[in-house]
Amino acid sequence: MASRNINVSDSAFNKTSLYFVLHKAATTLAYLALFWLTIRFFRGRLDVQFAMGCTLLSALWCLLIVFKLSHFLQTYYDVFSRLELLLPCVFGVCLALVSLFGHSTHVIKFANGAALLAWGGVYSKYLANRKKFIQQGHGPLPHGTWVNPPPNAMAPGDLILTSGAVATGLHESVGHAAAVVKNGGQLYALSSHMDSGCTLEPLADVLGEVKGFYILLKPTEHIDQDKSQLLTNLAQHMIKQNIAWKTQRNRGWKRLIIGLPLPDASKKRLLKLYHCTGYDWLGMFMGRVQKDRWTCIGAALELYHRAGIQTNPYGTGLLGFGTTLFDPIMPVRFLNDPAFKLVMKGSPNGISGSEPSLFRRLS
Repeated sequence: MASRNINVSDSAFNKTSLYFVLHKAATTLAYLALFWLTIRFFRGRLDVQFAMGCTLLSALWCLLIVFKLSHFLQTYYDVFSRLELLLPCVFGVCLALVSLFGHSTHVIKFANGAALLAWGGVYSKYLANRKKFIQQGHGPLPHGTWVNPPPNAMAPGDLILTSGAVATGLHESVGHAAAVVKNGGQLYALSSHMDSGCTLEPLADVLGEVKGFYILLKPTEHIDQDKSQLLTNLAQHMIKQNIAWKTQRNRGWKRLIIGLPLPDASKKRLLKLYHCTGYDWLGMFMGRVQKDRWTCIGAALELYHRAGIQTNPYGTGLLGFGTTLFDPIMPVRFLNDPAFKLVMKGSPNGISGSEPSLFRRLS
């Protein structure tokens, strides 16, 4: 085990490659530029004829969507990915139709016809891709996904994704995550909950509490006995870190309230008002992963990265520079992570049959 020692005192969240950062920054800037052109057009400040402006915007939006089409098709199960494809598609078709049947030259009409054909091709690929999925709960899953596999199909390093309140609110198939580790000869699940922070619970108890269904992802990297023990040690260390952090926060809050010049009854009410559970509430809305508190998927990611298991880059922010802004880490996105295989019916070893992720190809 000496050769597998990892510094567990700090967050091991992986750094993204320069190529990925540049790619995400370029696509983000392209979106912002198109939004800016669109706003200027509708405010009458694009300095082009109306028909030409419609054609130009439709063509530019179509070029951007075609460039990202393979990624959208791979991440169909993500509601935001579907919206990112469908909304520009509707918008671009409307613009092309307005220009086509308006007062425009033959050249512009020809360009609009070409744009409509391109949009039609995009939507036809979207419809063909949709047939590969089936509605499960509040979102799609690939056909043949093994729903609710038994515990004997699970092993250390596996990732469990479950439905629940978060999935319902986001209209996703899954919204909670837990990583499987071995502890004392038994399988346990590492996760983080809003009311209790980071937890390490018996796997049977975790599966028994699932309201709805769950699916299983297996790591593509072989998890040998040493790696399994490393995952266990790291999970136990993360629990200790989380307990220490929330204990310190609660003590600090108590000292602050006790020191206030208020009646005892008011102090008691204030003490009941706030209690740190150890859950990373800010991380729920941002893509950050801290060293001592996590969301459910943040805890799983931290465990994998500390163990040296590389995943797709997450929470990199709009421009890919690690700002975490407007980039929450959603469990459903792990269905497209080449670090894992989705377990299918009749195949406990798991096989997803999906193409390598765009993010991994850029990493």
